[in-house]
Order: sequence, then C-alpha cells, then structure tokens
Amino acid sequence: MFTGIISDIGRITELEQRGDLRARIETVYDINGIDLGASIACNGVCLTVIALGDTPANWFDVEISAESVSRTNLGDWAVGKGINLERALKVGDELGGHIVSGHVDGLAHLVELHDEGDSTRMLFEAPEELAKFVASKGSVTLNGTSLTVNEVEGNRFGINVIPHTKEVTTWGDATVGDRINLEIDTLARYVARLAEYQ
Repeated sequence: MFTGIISDIGRITELEQRGDLRARIETVYDINGIDLGASIACNGVCLTVIALGDTPANWFDVEISAESVSRTNLGDWAVGKGINLERALKVGDELGGHIVSGHVDGLAHLVELHDEGDSTRMLFEAPEELAKFVASKGSVTLNGTSLTVNEVEGNRFGINVIPHTKEVTTWGDATVGDRINLEIDTLARYVARLAEYQ
C-alpha cells in the first residue's frame, strides 16, 4: 500500500525488452534500506525490485509485464525520463495522502493546462467506465500522486497542482496530450459497488 505522497523523482537509465520490459531506475533512496522483492510505486504502478546497485549512483531494477505495459503509461518510458517514486507504506507511517494500491485502473489524458496564480490548473479526460468513480473534492491518484479533484463534468475532471508539488514530482514537466496513470479512490470503488445492491 502507498499514500500518493511522492518521495523521489527517479530517472530511467536503462530499458531492455526481454520476455518482459526491464528498467533500471536511478534514485536517491538508500539502497541498503531496500530489500530484493520490495514494492516501489513507479509513476503509480506497484513494481517489484529485482536488483540493486550503487554504481555510478544508487539504482534499482524492475521487470514490467506486457499486461502492465498495456494498461499503463510505462510503455512511454524512455532513458532519461523522470518518474514519480514512492516506497511502500510501513505501519506507523504518516498517511499524508490517501490509501493507494499501486494498481492502475486505466489511462487519463491531460487535455488542458494553464497557470492560475502560482498553481497550475490541469484538466483530464478519464475513460468512460472510470469517470463515475471520480468525485468533486474527492481524491484521485495520477502518476502515483494523491491529488484533490476540483470539479467533474462528464468524463472530465480538473485539479490544481501547487508549486511545491511541481517541484517534488514530475508534474512540473507535464504537457497537454500526456497519458497519465489513473487509480481511482478505493473508497469510491466500494461505495459504487454497494450502491449496486440498493
């Protein structure tokens, strides 16, 4: 489990297509505190650490199945690209965002972007089957980041990204047309499921 509070911007240093896609990600994380088999959310996708090293900088490797590539934006990764990273939640950690599973539900598209004061206003289009789970003033996870929804109209929803978030995540590099990993709020999913039985 994760919280959607990004703790590092990793950098992809190697990509290799084997049976699955293998990626090497440079990080500021202390690799001595990461176990093989640990889960790290990479742009919101829970991936398993399969190798670790510290030359020339700290890094970890992950393998990405064809299923994950087909349902997420991980197929858009390229060497040099920055990605949002979050270590798995530990008992006793502060829950600063909301409960995030790291299981991406689908892809949203960034359709509008403009500055609004010091913040950046972003409008996303969600797949029709997921839009019903997005609620005004609710939480949504986009590329691993816990964000608050401002408004919803049909299958489009808006958020504001404050300067701090742009500095400590990859949101400062966002451009119109980006495909964004979308995980809906787990609570919204269960509320909708319960409503089916009313």
